[in-house]
Amino acid sequence: MRIGVLGGGQLGRMLALEGIPLGNRFAFLEPAPQPPAAAVGTIISAPYDDPAALDRLADAVDVVTYEFENVPAASARLLAEKVPVFPPPAALDATQDRLAEKRLFEELGIPVAPYRTLDTPAELGDALDAVGLPAVVKTRRFGYDGKGQAVVRTAAEAERAAKALGPGLIAESQVPFGRELSVIGVRAADGSRVCYPVTENHHRGGILRASWAPAPGLERALLRTAGRYATLLMDRLEYVGVLAIELFESHGRLLANEIAPRVHNSGHWTLDGTQASQFENHIRAVTGLPLAAPRVRASTAMLNIIGEMPDVTAVAALPGVHLHLYDKDPRPGRKLGHVNVVGANGETLADRVEQLERLLRLVDGK
Repeated sequence: MRIGVLGGGQLGRMLALEGIPLGNRFAFLEPAPQPPAAAVGTIISAPYDDPAALDRLADAVDVVTYEFENVPAASARLLAEKVPVFPPPAALDATQDRLAEKRLFEELGIPVAPYRTLDTPAELGDALDAVGLPAVVKTRRFGYDGKGQAVVRTAAEAERAAKALGPGLIAESQVPFGRELSVIGVRAADGSRVCYPVTENHHRGGILRASWAPAPGLERALLRTAGRYATLLMDRLEYVGVLAIELFESHGRLLANEIAPRVHNSGHWTLDGTQASQFENHIRAVTGLPLAAPRVRASTAMLNIIGEMPDVTAVAALPGVHLHLYDKDPRPGRKLGHVNVVGANGETLADRVEQLERLLRLVDGK
């Protein structure tokens, strides 16, 4: 099958790397002329809202998907008039606006941190009274990897943050949480679903640094709850493809933070830690193949390579290590690749991760 992808970054690259063995070919609509996906498919180099480029993509493929959530929903709807688009464009409408996303969670009975809209400076005082301090002030649209948000501890900090971020904000409580988690679900057009084990995630500077899967020590009740949240959302959106939910574990319960209507960084471990990765199952879903059971091969940790390349030879020499590079030029804060570390048991895995972290810290100094 011919698959079109809106976006040609590393997620599109990995979709193709997992989809080509299933007999698929790929075309990517991407503004950058030489993105990571250039090695695995045809690049249509144009803005995402270019009508001629959208027509060209629709004429060249049998189905369209997307690799990140900030592609214009209007472009997805325009393509859907000519070719199937999965996940459905309505999923973009629900996830591109944080207020719409919070309301969707609430509609489904999925708990979230207390929040208030913050459309004008005059609403700041009432919003802070409602959510308390410390709080997080966020743009409603176009935030990722820590962008478009600020943690504020005083009213003065909140005022500065609101001014810097501009109009169209929400303020939400900074909930005390034990750890950050995520769950990845996949749904096919026939309604069949599978969920991957919950992952424990560690961020620094708003960027995911490491994931551990399955999340160590997670109670079975919370594991079932995470899967139920994913099922509720996928069914409500009549979803097709991979969907990720970012969660906080707080005082024995799970609070929903955000939805990602796409393959997700916290699911990269599935490339080497399961028998069928999130990327393979996304391709299976959008092309109508049966979903594969995401059976875990071994406990796995994923560490992102950020900003600068480490000594690749030294990394590759470590036992249980699987290196995935994205063919991107180094720059501060940029994800250049990731490393999956597989261990026969928790102790072995922790030892291998410690060795790898030493090499990565030599690069970023942290």
